[in-house]
Amino acid sequence: MNTTIQSSPRSTHPGAITASWRADFNGASAAIEDLITVKDLESLQSGSGMLIVTRGPNTGAQFRLDKPVTSAGRHQLSDLYLDDITVSRRHAEIRCEKGTFSIVDCGSFNNTYVNGEPVESAVLANGDELQIGKFRLMFITG
Repeated sequence: MNTTIQSSPRSTHPGAITASWRADFNGASAAIEDLITVKDLESLQSGSGMLIVTRGPNTGAQFRLDKPVTSAGRHQLSDLYLDDITVSRRHAEIRCEKGTFSIVDCGSFNNTYVNGEPVESAVLANGDELQIGKFRLMFITG
């Protein structure tokens, strides 16, 4: 994955900086622009993480992973509330232990995917693409 930082001419603040990524996964590439500011990236301390919705409802939404266990699902009490019928009520958990993040499928109906592969559990790396139902999320770590 190549990461670049560039100025955003569409910003309402003169000289604002935004992060721009071009991610390549198995020959498919996607541009993710203006979803997160450099200030947000700099605020990610070592061992912390964030998910950014890159496809699906609420594209651009950011979720900080600041708890040892973050629940993702269609249940309204989920930490990552993903309101779509393709998402199970208790779909997955993102866990952080000693700065290492992993995702665990919680017996979902439509599976949980990391970089296009179905997983029961997987250790996450910076830039991984998660798929939960029709939502695609980019994992970013500090």
